[in-house]
Amino acid sequence: MATGPQGFLWTMLLLFCAIQELGAWAMHTSVEGPGLGQPVDPALLASGRVKRGWVWNQFFVVEEYTGTEPLYVGKIHSDSDEGDGSIKYTISGEGAGTIFLIDEITGDIHATERLDREQKTFYTLRAQARDRQTDQLLEPESEFIIKVQDINDSEPRFLEGPYIGSVAELSPIGVIRTAVADLDRETQDRYEVVIRATDMAGQLGGLSGSTTVTIVVTDVNDNPPRFPQKMYQFSIVETAPVGTVIGRVKAEDSDIGENTDMTYQVKDEEGVEMFKVTTDSNTQEAVITVQKPLDYESKKVHTVVLEALNKFVDPRFVDLGTFRDQTIVRVSVLDVDEPPEFRPPSNLMEVQEDAHVGSVVGVVTALDPDTANRPIRYAIDRSTDAEMIFDIDANTGAIVTGKVLDRETAGWHNITVLAMEADNHSQVSRALLRIRILDVNDNPPELATPYEAAVCEDAKPGQLIQTISVVDRDEPQSGHHFYFTLAPEATNNHHFSLLDIKDNTAAVHTQRVGFNRQEQDVYLLPILVVDSGPPALSSTGTLTIRICGCDSSGAIQSCNSTAYIVSATLSPGALIALLVCILILVVLVLLILTLKRHHKSHLTSEDDEDMRDNVIKYNDEGGGEQDTEAYDMSALRSLYDFCEIKGGDGGEIPGEGGPSRNPASELHSLPQWVQSPDLDFSVFRDYICRKVEQADEDLSVPPYDSFQTYAFEGSDSSVPSLSSINTWSSGSEQDFSYLGGWGPRFRQLAALYAGRRGEEDADAS
Repeated sequence: MATGPQGFLWTMLLLFCAIQELGAWAMHTSVEGPGLGQPVDPALLASGRVKRGWVWNQFFVVEEYTGTEPLYVGKIHSDSDEGDGSIKYTISGEGAGTIFLIDEITGDIHATERLDREQKTFYTLRAQARDRQTDQLLEPESEFIIKVQDINDSEPRFLEGPYIGSVAELSPIGVIRTAVADLDRETQDRYEVVIRATDMAGQLGGLSGSTTVTIVVTDVNDNPPRFPQKMYQFSIVETAPVGTVIGRVKAEDSDIGENTDMTYQVKDEEGVEMFKVTTDSNTQEAVITVQKPLDYESKKVHTVVLEALNKFVDPRFVDLGTFRDQTIVRVSVLDVDEPPEFRPPSNLMEVQEDAHVGSVVGVVTALDPDTANRPIRYAIDRSTDAEMIFDIDANTGAIVTGKVLDRETAGWHNITVLAMEADNHSQVSRALLRIRILDVNDNPPELATPYEAAVCEDAKPGQLIQTISVVDRDEPQSGHHFYFTLAPEATNNHHFSLLDIKDNTAAVHTQRVGFNRQEQDVYLLPILVVDSGPPALSSTGTLTIRICGCDSSGAIQSCNSTAYIVSATLSPGALIALLVCILILVVLVLLILTLKRHHKSHLTSEDDEDMRDNVIKYNDEGGGEQDTEAYDMSALRSLYDFCEIKGGDGGEIPGEGGPSRNPASELHSLPQWVQSPDLDFSVFRDYICRKVEQADEDLSVPPYDSFQTYAFEGSDSSVPSLSSINTWSSGSEQDFSYLGGWGPRFRQLAALYAGRRGEEDADAS
């Protein structure tokens, strides 16, 4: 039993609840008279005063009723009710007719459903008393409230559970108290606590609820990194390039999160020079890589001291010790078969450009780092010396010239020399070798350009005509120095003088008073130029000087183009070239004449052929009967006259009973018009068939369809010919007057032949 102030409070609270319930049970409520706007019986209004007549016995109902019968709530009764059943009681409002039902005669109210005070604490209803016969209000409508009484049917609940809290390990005593002196997350990182709450101050009959509170122990950096091993061993080949990963090492840390972030470093000087250590941010591992090329022959094993330390150190736990650890890493270098190495590394050689073929330029040397006495073979990469200008001795490495050198063509040569093991050519080393060609004086100086100068006819002695400069392809170390003089063939020249200015140029001046263009208008002055050597080389250049007419101010007006050579001699080479050109021209002329003669004979042979068999292709269309200007009739007449003379009038045509003859000697004339209806075309059919067979057997016939015309008229006809071509003579007796009766289509033809006949008669008379 509770004692003290808390017990007293609980006692007073229970007493107050009991008094409240007892007062509710004994309570009777009367309803006031009708309010404004409410319908009232006129009889009641006539009485002038409304009496309080409502009486009921109950306003409370207990929640969570589990009985089988409707729960009795209370009774509504009017003091005008005499118990004869003449009054009818009704209710309206919240739950009326569904939750709450009323007996119309007795006024008893019952609850038909189970109520829950936590969902609804009270219901507001209105009561009415009516006359059963007239259904008129006997009492004013009154409002009443039914309250739901609470019982202890809900246990305490934790609304936001389950609860999670956190506390740092090694935390001092505070709001949350621990039962142990030091929490260690590495031992246990969370705790679960069940909390129970009971109502009614824990007394008998009270309900309770529980929840779980999870307490997470957060981490602090209270553990240093530790290497699982005190020594690690790795191996790597000596040819591994810089940056190759040797291995990975990781220090363990019991903490979590950023408290495990750490860095690694190499502590000894040798390790810092040869190796590099980085930290993998994802795995917190130390990555060891090669920082300097390794050499098995120099050192076979490297020992490295590696240290790991936390990146973030909590100053509150510094007294727990140093947050770092060290280990030893041994790196073994493995030997491999390495290619030879060139020694010394110098890659520049020099040679004079006049060196003879086979002269030694220099010697390259390579040694095998694995075995010093292993023989080496040498070669030149021909992709860098495609012209094979240099060769190398395969055993000694001596580089010699393979061709004549020319500095002016190529002053530098870059070649690649190969060195390989004699018994293993796959082990090859390459070295770039630069060879410089040293200059010698092997090119004579030459005039910078083909100089031409002009001088007036009235020039005075000593007048400057031209300044001469030269070029030299050589490059002497002391620089160029040239000497100028007139060539020996111009020593008798009295017209011009040459002055060496001593600055690698020379000046040409006039040496006489005036010149005459009519006598000589062009002078060729040979100039000899000599360099400083050694050896001294020279060449002769020519200055062309033209004599021109000038005005009074010295401006040139005109110059003649006739040249007079001071020293005119043709060299044998020039003469040979001239003769070759003349010979070529003669051969071309003869060839052209031969071709023309051959072409002419070919045309003549073609003209001798029978023109009747020629293939003629026309792409135009005639103008019909009215067209008299489309063709030249005289040309046709001359054609058939020629054929008539060639073929003659004698002989018969192959046909019925007549002897056969050569078709080339047949009479050629236009077909004559025959009036007889009984015509025999067998002669023409046989003639055309023979021509078709000849054309099929002829390989020179064009490979396309063509139209051929044969002027063959067959045997003699009794009807005279209509052709004017075949009757071109003054003795013709043909009469074409009958053409006028053939109709309008032959009118033009009748006029043509009638006119021709009139002209012949006039000539005969």
